[in-house]
Amino acid sequence: MLVCLLLAMIGCAPHTLRPGAAGTPRPSLPDRPNIVFVLTDDLSTDLLRYMPNAQELQRAGRSFTGYFVTDSFCCPSRSSIFTGQFPHDTGVYTNSGPNGGFNKFTKNGKDRQTFATALHANGYRTAMMGKYLNGYDGKNPYVPPGWDQWDVVGAGGYGGFHYTLNENGQVSTSGRAPSDYLTDVLSAKGNAFIQRSAAEHTPFLLEVASFAPHLPATPAPRDAHRFLSAKAPRSPAFNEGDISDKPRWLRSYSTLGRAQLASIDAQYVRRVQSVQAVDRMVGRLCATLQQRGLSRNTYFVFSSDNGYHMGEHRLMPGKTTAFDTDVRVPLIIAGPSVPAGSSDTPLAENTDLAPTFEDLTGTPIPASVDGRSLVPRLLGEQDAHAPGAILIEHHGPSLAKDDPDRPGPASGNPPTYTAIRTADGLYVEYADGEREFYDLRADPYELNNTVSTVPLARLARLQQILRRLRTCHGTPACSTAARID
Repeated sequence: MLVCLLLAMIGCAPHTLRPGAAGTPRPSLPDRPNIVFVLTDDLSTDLLRYMPNAQELQRAGRSFTGYFVTDSFCCPSRSSIFTGQFPHDTGVYTNSGPNGGFNKFTKNGKDRQTFATALHANGYRTAMMGKYLNGYDGKNPYVPPGWDQWDVVGAGGYGGFHYTLNENGQVSTSGRAPSDYLTDVLSAKGNAFIQRSAAEHTPFLLEVASFAPHLPATPAPRDAHRFLSAKAPRSPAFNEGDISDKPRWLRSYSTLGRAQLASIDAQYVRRVQSVQAVDRMVGRLCATLQQRGLSRNTYFVFSSDNGYHMGEHRLMPGKTTAFDTDVRVPLIIAGPSVPAGSSDTPLAENTDLAPTFEDLTGTPIPASVDGRSLVPRLLGEQDAHAPGAILIEHHGPSLAKDDPDRPGPASGNPPTYTAIRTADGLYVEYADGEREFYDLRADPYELNNTVSTVPLARLARLQQILRRLRTCHGTPACSTAARID
């Protein structure tokens, strides 16, 4: 559909001038724009080819092709998105237990330090719909501060049906009728929120967080018989032939057999099917913005909490690794003055979303934020201070039996590690002393761990950058730590 393309075309109209985050004049930003943020669960970049409305959003806006997550695990990543902080500042490293989940996030007071609390204090109407944080029980009447509308689902949302929905503290349970399908319900609620906000002429931020395509990747009934011939991508890393150079947690894996390959493709079909409803939701939200005349004053953001591997490096479907399959995810932003069909290639991270939302809306960016606003880059400006390295922090292995994200058999469950991703390399340090380095210029699929042959001076520099990043606090310190020159 062409609706989303109009977001960029209409956005060329003149708008109120106001300063950027650093106080410099910035042209063509609208005054108090709206933000619609669609966050998917486990959506890897390869699924975009099955999403025509998401592709239209790409043609309408800007794709951040060097965008990564702080941890390829749901709750740590979402905590970074909400706060703009690294896991070492949120304190959320896992999905459950003493170091993770909803309970850790709230215990550390991070529910009072989100982009929602910041924008709400600035007069914005805010809405959170769908998946919040792992460990949040849909039966829990608690509504975190900063949210005017709260339509959040607990763990039951993964199946798409028979879930518990907390609507502003009032709890209800869905059934199995086609009209109960969760992504469609969220789509309808998101559109109703936009309609109400438009009628009241109130600036708003809406986050709609789908559970799709997270396993079991239940499709909408109308999509259950589509894309049956789809197959997981076969990159050079798929069912990798030689993993003798990989760390201990991985190198004992056997090559995938026929039954495992069939299982991977079957899961991929369901993932493709389940994102169809998400894609329709993107199109419907865009259409509502257009119909209500809000396109010229709204930024539409599309992303995922982490990626997903499916057969790469002999791994059954899963995440939590530092490989690009897991940590590189889509980030697409369309809206006023955003160059249509453009790409931004420097590194960016999910810690950058909160300060970007705050910067776009003229909201003060808290000093506690570790990330940096992407607004200059969003408008096509050159950023001489773009990070040279981004930080990945993961605590493992994941052992919680009640965690829907617990790695399945043979899917990979690495021990604790920290890593830095640069434009041309990946360096990983594991808590057990093992290390990895991949020269991404020569080896884009991360097949050859060459840490033993890295020149000592370069290795020392990588170690230094990693040490600085995993102990930095606040944007100035973290921006300095991310420099590689």
